[in-house]
Amino acid sequence: MKIAVDAMGGDFAPLETVLGSIDAVRENKHIEVVLVGDEEQIYKILQDNNETDNPRISIYHASEVIGMDEHPGQALRKKKDASIIVATSLVRNKTCHAIIAPGSTGAAVASALFGLGRIKGVDRPVIATPMPTVNGITVMLDSGANSNSKPKHLVQGALMGSEYAKLLLGKENPTVGLLNIGEEATKGNDVVLATYPVLEKMKIINFKGNVEGRDIPKGVVDVVVCDGFVGNVVLKFAEGLVTGLTQLVKDSIMSGSILAKIGAMLVKPALKPIAKKLDHTENGGAPLLGVNGVFMIAHGSSKAKEIKTAITIAGDLVERKIIEHIQQTMEIEGALRYEYDE
Repeated sequence: MKIAVDAMGGDFAPLETVLGSIDAVRENKHIEVVLVGDEEQIYKILQDNNETDNPRISIYHASEVIGMDEHPGQALRKKKDASIIVATSLVRNKTCHAIIAPGSTGAAVASALFGLGRIKGVDRPVIATPMPTVNGITVMLDSGANSNSKPKHLVQGALMGSEYAKLLLGKENPTVGLLNIGEEATKGNDVVLATYPVLEKMKIINFKGNVEGRDIPKGVVDVVVCDGFVGNVVLKFAEGLVTGLTQLVKDSIMSGSILAKIGAMLVKPALKPIAKKLDHTENGGAPLLGVNGVFMIAHGSSKAKEIKTAITIAGDLVERKIIEHIQQTMEIEGALRYEYDE
C-alpha cells in the first residue's frame, strides 16, 4: 500500500513530515510512503536518518509549495507543480492509495475536489474529526471544509459520518445527533430547522435528534453533524481548552507547597491515560469524506508523531474500503430521493 505525503505542507515541513513518514514505515511493514516535495531537502533528511536505501520510501519531486496564508483557489491555478497538487495526482492516477495533507486546509480541500472529484451524490465533502469523550470517541463533521452549508449538505454529512463511525468505532448502528442550541426540534437557525425533519424521516441512519455543545464531551451520540464554520470553532475551542487547563494545573502545582508537588507525583500515573486521550496528536488528523480517494487532512502544526498516526489511519481506511462504503450509502440515499428545503 502506497501513501502519498505532502512533505512540504505544514509549519514544520519538511523535517517533521519526513520523520513521521519514516516512523510510519518502520512500524507498518505493509505501507510504503511517497514523499512529495523538494527532492534535495527531503533526500538530506533521509540521509541524516540512514533511510536513503529504504525501498518503501521514495521521493516524487514537486518544485512549488502553497503557503498557509495563500488564497487556495488562486494558488492552485498559479502553482501547477505545488506539492499538494502533485500528491493528489498520484492518488488520482492510482499510483498511491491515499494522501496525507498537513498544509493549508483550504488548499487541500480544493486540491481534493479538483483532483479527485466528488463521490456521486455528494455535493460538498466534509472533514470528519474524532473527538475524545467520556464514552470513547464521537465523530464531529463538518469541522472546517464548508462554512455555509445547506440542509442537503448536513444530511449528506450525516450519512457519511455514520459510515465512517461504523468503521472507526466498530458499531453496527451508530447514533447521530444534529448540533443545535437546544434539544427541541423547534429551535435553531433556518438551516438546522430544515435539516431536522429530513434526518428524522431517514431510516438508514440512527438519528437521535438535536444535541447541544455540552453533549459532545459527554459522548451522548456517536456522530455529531454541523456546519463547517460551527464545527471548526468547536474543534479549536476544545483544543485550546485542553491546552489552557493543562497549563493552569501545571502552574498551580509549581506555585503550590511541597505537599502539592508530592500529591501531583502520586496521581501522575493515573492521569497519564487521560492526558493521552485528550491529546489531539493521538488522532493524527481527520479524513475528508466525500471525495474519490482516502484524503487525510492533518494539523498545520503537525509534528512527526501526528504524521505517523495519519499515515497509519489512512492505510486502515484504505483496507476497510471506506470509499466503497460511502459510495454504496450515497447510492441508497439517492434512490430514496429525499426532498431538501434549499
